[in-house]
Amino acid sequence: MNHTTKIALVTGGSRGLGRNTALALAGKGIGVVITYHTQQEAAEEVVREIEQKGVAAAAIQLDTSVVSSFDGFAASLDDVLKSKWDRETFDYLINNAGIGKNSPFPNVTEELFDNLMNIHFKGVYFLTQKLLPQLADNGGIVNISTGLTRFAMEGYSAYASMKGAIEVMTRYLAKELGKRGIRVNAVAPGAIATDFGGGAVRDNSQVNAHIASITALGRAGVPDDIGGVIASLCTEDMRWVNAQRLEASGGMLL
Repeated sequence: MNHTTKIALVTGGSRGLGRNTALALAGKGIGVVITYHTQQEAAEEVVREIEQKGVAAAAIQLDTSVVSSFDGFAASLDDVLKSKWDRETFDYLINNAGIGKNSPFPNVTEELFDNLMNIHFKGVYFLTQKLLPQLADNGGIVNISTGLTRFAMEGYSAYASMKGAIEVMTRYLAKELGKRGIRVNAVAPGAIATDFGGGAVRDNSQVNAHIASITALGRAGVPDDIGGVIASLCTEDMRWVNAQRLEASGGMLL
């Protein structure tokens, strides 16, 4: 086993930005564990793609909204780390798993609010806490935020509020985990053409054109624009970048 290999854990890695991030990490020679909620076949396909690059990978089921499941997940992760890498720790945690649900403020239900809260903030908070013993010293955490914490678009009050909380949490974790040499940053994508949020940016030409019109680089983002940014934060080149919100939006609403 190669003990010099770094290992990253990407939540929600079966599709979209998580999949792209996992592949970008593998491209840098970093071993990858991805989690999936229901898309087991898609997750296993990502693992195969990574293994074809000559990099070890694994997939584990996880519902990031159910905090009571995290003990079992940590035990599964322990097994995978030992069997695949002969290690008890991993180096980078990418808190990516999410859902894109939006609603005008007057129509936001408690159910929608709680769903967004559990996945985008509470789950991230307590999963990170749970995995701290398995996260190696001098490693890193990358939390996924959104451009919507800087600019406001109607319908995203609940979603963006959770991501705002993530950005504050990012700074606090950087402060508290710095003594272990662990860097914590947030990447804030702009609008990206994936199946996120029902695929509106990807599939609705009017939405896509509108995003392009308010973006300095003149187009909507694609997953390939983001995965490399996240992966770069898991390298020595970025070792002095800490507690930052890095927006990757092509210059939306400047």
